[in-house]
Amino acid sequence: MKLACILFKYFPYGGLQRDFMSIANIALQKGDSVDVYTLEWHGDIPQGMNVNVIELSAMSNHVKYEKFVAAIKSSLKEKQYDCIIGFNKIPGLDVYYAADPCYEARIRRLRGFWARWTSRYRHFSAYERAVFAEGSNTEVLLISGEQAANFKQFYNTPASRMHLLPPGIQRDRLRSSDHIDVAKALRQEIGIANENKFVLMVGSGFRTKGLDRTLKAIAALPDSLRETTQLVVIGKDNIQPFMRMAKKFGLEKQICFFAGRDDIPRFLAAADILIHPAYSETAGIVLLEALAAGLPVITTDVCGYAHYIDEAKGGVVLSSPFKQQKLNDEFAEMLSDAAAREKLAEQGHAWAKDADIYDLHQHAYDIIIKKAGENQASSGDL
Repeated sequence: MKLACILFKYFPYGGLQRDFMSIANIALQKGDSVDVYTLEWHGDIPQGMNVNVIELSAMSNHVKYEKFVAAIKSSLKEKQYDCIIGFNKIPGLDVYYAADPCYEARIRRLRGFWARWTSRYRHFSAYERAVFAEGSNTEVLLISGEQAANFKQFYNTPASRMHLLPPGIQRDRLRSSDHIDVAKALRQEIGIANENKFVLMVGSGFRTKGLDRTLKAIAALPDSLRETTQLVVIGKDNIQPFMRMAKKFGLEKQICFFAGRDDIPRFLAAADILIHPAYSETAGIVLLEALAAGLPVITTDVCGYAHYIDEAKGGVVLSSPFKQQKLNDEFAEMLSDAAAREKLAEQGHAWAKDADIYDLHQHAYDIIIKKAGENQASSGDL
């Protein structure tokens, strides 16, 4: 099959980007051709993949996206792809991989009515409508059941076009037999003493992931516990506002930032807690990766995958509306109770070994190929 993949930006460590690459690699392994259209590409290009970087400038992102769509329109038409797959919402897609939440629902929940008078709103609303409106032909790959309800509410999207995928993590996230040695080596490498508490956050977009909430929770710990707690944050974003907050709380020596890395399983093995008090999160793949690694989790119920934490009995899910004091209390209790952490770790790991959380990308590929076959048939190629 001849496939076109469209995404605004590629870098190796974003959740959307990782899912795109996993699906594209399956296609390449099956012998399909894969052309990619993007505004930015950072990282290696797999053998056989053709990446088209469209360099554009604009005063705002939404204007840049409009220019991008206009720039690739003729190529998409001329090359007659069997299937056009979008990882961001744009008009004209055959399949959309819904890594992002419903824009309309989010803007109405988090912004005042004035936000709907802006050109930014008109752009993103129109692009979302092009994908989800009742008359669209775009197949939608969902990673959270909540997404379906939101899109149905605002666009009356037919259920027949929405496909809920199972989660999809790599099996190397499962706790290895040498995880104790791996943990010791990682702690020594980054300078965290074995007797200190190691708290981990993973994910780009620190504000959305709730890093401010985490810093407040650490600052609220009893003195003896706070002084022996180290926070490691892995992801891509501007660290300066959070370093200022850490300095305000006297925590600047207890927070360490890393850009995206390929050795996340080592950090999952070495940490005592994964904390993920997100403001918004369509899925939250790192929650499942933590369960597989036997790492207790504290998260919020707005994350699409938070219900798996409850199902696995692998941590604490904070209910909405979020209360900082509740996070502070649960965090302090989990840090203080090693036996409770060990029980949560074992429950999470045992659940993850047999759970259906590894096949998202294959399911997504199967739906894409089905759509490609339908497109070929309708065009008279078959």
